[in-house]
Amino acid sequence: MTELPKAYDPAAVEPDLYEDWVAAGLFHAEPDGSHLAPHARGDGEPFAIVIPPPNVTGALHIGHALTNAIEDAMIRRARMQGKNAVWIPGMDHAGIATQNVVEKQLANEGLTRHDLGRDAFIERVWAWKEEYGGRILGQLRRLGSSLDWDREAFTFDEQRSRAVREVFVTLHEQGLMYRGNRLINWCPRCRTALSEIEVDHSDDRGELARFRYPYADTDPATSGADGEGGIEVATTRAETMLGDTAIAVHPDDERYADAIGREVRHPFQDRTFRVIADDYVDPEFGSGAVKITPAHDPNDHAIALRHDLEIIDIMADDATLTDVVGERFAGLDRFEARRQVKEELDALGLLLGVDDHEHAVGHCSRCGTVIEPRLSDQWFLEVRPLADKAAAAVRDGRTTLLPERFERSFLEWLDDLHDWCVSRQIWWGHRIPAWYCPDGHITVTREDAPTACTECGQGGLVQDEDVLDTWFSSQLWPFTVFGWEKPGDTTPELETWYPTAVLETGYDINTFWVSRMLMSGLWFLDEVPFRVIYNHGMVRDQYGKKMSKSFGNVIDPLEFIDAFGADALRFALFQHTSPGTDVPLAPEWVEGAKRFTNKLWNIVGFGLRVLDDTRPGDLPPRDALALEDRWILSTLERTRAQVEDAYATWDYARVSAALYHLAWDEIADWYLEAVKPRVYGDDPTAKATAQAVLARVLDDLLRLLHPMIPFVTEELWRALTGAAGGPESLMVASYPTGRPEDADADAEAGFAAIRDLVTEVRRFRSQNGVAPSARFPLTVSSSSRQVLEAHRTLVASLAGLSEVTFEDALTERAGTSTIVLDGGQAQVELAGLIDVDAELARIDKELGKAQGDLRGVDGKLGNANFVDKAPAEVVQQQRERKADLERSIEELSAQREALAAIDA
Repeated sequence: MTELPKAYDPAAVEPDLYEDWVAAGLFHAEPDGSHLAPHARGDGEPFAIVIPPPNVTGALHIGHALTNAIEDAMIRRARMQGKNAVWIPGMDHAGIATQNVVEKQLANEGLTRHDLGRDAFIERVWAWKEEYGGRILGQLRRLGSSLDWDREAFTFDEQRSRAVREVFVTLHEQGLMYRGNRLINWCPRCRTALSEIEVDHSDDRGELARFRYPYADTDPATSGADGEGGIEVATTRAETMLGDTAIAVHPDDERYADAIGREVRHPFQDRTFRVIADDYVDPEFGSGAVKITPAHDPNDHAIALRHDLEIIDIMADDATLTDVVGERFAGLDRFEARRQVKEELDALGLLLGVDDHEHAVGHCSRCGTVIEPRLSDQWFLEVRPLADKAAAAVRDGRTTLLPERFERSFLEWLDDLHDWCVSRQIWWGHRIPAWYCPDGHITVTREDAPTACTECGQGGLVQDEDVLDTWFSSQLWPFTVFGWEKPGDTTPELETWYPTAVLETGYDINTFWVSRMLMSGLWFLDEVPFRVIYNHGMVRDQYGKKMSKSFGNVIDPLEFIDAFGADALRFALFQHTSPGTDVPLAPEWVEGAKRFTNKLWNIVGFGLRVLDDTRPGDLPPRDALALEDRWILSTLERTRAQVEDAYATWDYARVSAALYHLAWDEIADWYLEAVKPRVYGDDPTAKATAQAVLARVLDDLLRLLHPMIPFVTEELWRALTGAAGGPESLMVASYPTGRPEDADADAEAGFAAIRDLVTEVRRFRSQNGVAPSARFPLTVSSSSRQVLEAHRTLVASLAGLSEVTFEDALTERAGTSTIVLDGGQAQVELAGLIDVDAELARIDKELGKAQGDLRGVDGKLGNANFVDKAPAEVVQQQRERKADLERSIEELSAQREALAAIDA
């Protein structure tokens, strides 16, 4: 058999294995199942996953590592189970993010996109994409992601672009896509509209400026801050008062009963406006009067529509003020205007005060700029019909969210969804397929260059300058990757793999992406795009803190792969991954997972040294198996069932814990030790039996672990089985299925009795300083005598004993030490086994410390002040420590008494 190097070196193994898998086409799937391994023919249940497409600008971060490790485990297990499994890779063109990257390059050259012009700029972005974009897909290979690279897609490639245009036009024909003048979120830095979910809200420290609007029918000279000729309002954005067109109060607020209908005078502009009554106003907040700026606040805009108020847009695209505000403030940046407006109000005696105020502020999710609500002509999608279909699919169980607690917020989002602003004022993206004639009529068409207006027949059409929101194209991902381009389309891929089996993603993009995929899939294919939405948690540091460069706790997955290997990073993530629960991760945990891969390497390495030419295969008849063989096979079957149950609940932490325990605690610590007498012995039949069982156990262990840690298991399995790789790889071998005939409660109980005895003997050695190499006789009295006596050779080997004898009952004798067992006792002759004087000195030292600690605890518990005033849990801890110390003193005293008898 193959002789393994002494230690596992991921850097020497992982790259070559990955290239071998790719070269053999093992990641590729065909709808007809012609690619399936022989063991899977005739089964081939479809199983599809689409990757959440990373931004073309992206680099692998720890969140990507978690997402793709989970999806890779899903797809590898499905392949091994004989399913027709496909995992679709691809990228998102990331409109604003990608344009920002290229514009920064241009800025370094002293240029803007406008210097190049639209066509030349788009060519520049494509060139950047070809040279630099998509590096994350290469990084995913290092993680071991078994994506079907032959099916790689891009949200801005020709096929996806045709589908995007078709969807837009179809929605327009259905009356759901329209152009309107509405209040939107505007980013002055990116110079584009943003949807609600592209705005990050944070509680920022700001200010609340309070000032007075003078009534129009009062003398300006007497309507200052200390006069009664005005009405008080407050705002966090003082500059917006330049676009105020009303003051609103609650209709039942008696303080303003006489003010309703009166007009106030704008202090900087030659105009007046009314005080109106509206139920929206909270009379308990501030002065109970609210300034209304319809063009720059969504609530104010709604009030303006109800009351037919004038709407004044005061800002340009870059958030400077326009001429409409008057010469005094025109051209100022919004923040500078805020400062100067307060100064002018103060000079006029109208500023009542400026208070510190913490409030929610919206920021562009891509550049961090404070967004500005403003009126704009944009394209909108009426989402209510689509959202209702999606919500119904969740409520009737066609799509299930895991964990279930996310379902409520997901449905609340769908039920409260507003029309979606889909147009963006950038150049990189799917250009809106709408053209305008000289009279302003809109022609929406599938044609690339329509020549005549569909309404008036005029020529000279000009295409809309805007592009579609990036999420508009990525919402089509689950079906466009399978060849869909228009309603009614069918392809072998669609028929086989749509709907997909599961969407695996972070809960943070349920609204951004997941809800929209569900809506569009149901609307255009009348079928959910995925049966299950599995939400993993966010990766955090070991203290539960969000990873951030400012905190200095960011984990770079590529650095960890370099240091410990991809398998170690993957396993460390799996060990803490349960549905919807945030995943803590620390560098030392990845290092610990590397130790596990080394342990696995050593386990199989031992097997290779003792198996001779034995390969995994059939086992001898059951009655030919030793107790330890039947025990490990039963343990293996029980663990396999635990793993299946954990997979059924999507709990990867439980899967990894069960397999870790099987490999390290059961196989390495016990079974390998138990088979040594036979594999190194002279009985050829016993040796052959042990070899056959060991080969089977190692084979199943590697198969069970492969989805989680594919590299080390593949390398070890090839050595174990002699497989040449390629189509003989572990990744297309069959996944272990149930062997109920291996379940053996009697064997597990019998081996448990042996393990208990051996464990207690080992504890005796540790407590009494007896070297592991020291051999001594042991006398045993136990309710498990029958099984222990039948396997006395195994007991002696595992416990390092020279002889094991059995008696019905043991008599306390001087010079012996009694070992308490589960269901019995064992007795050791101490004479000649230990250095009595040294042990007495050690025990006296430990006794003295324990007795001193006990006096300290008794002192605390005897202090009524401590017992009455300390927290209950602290008092309970002291009581538990007292019990532990008393138990230790009792055990040490018994040991001392036995040693003293020898000394005497």
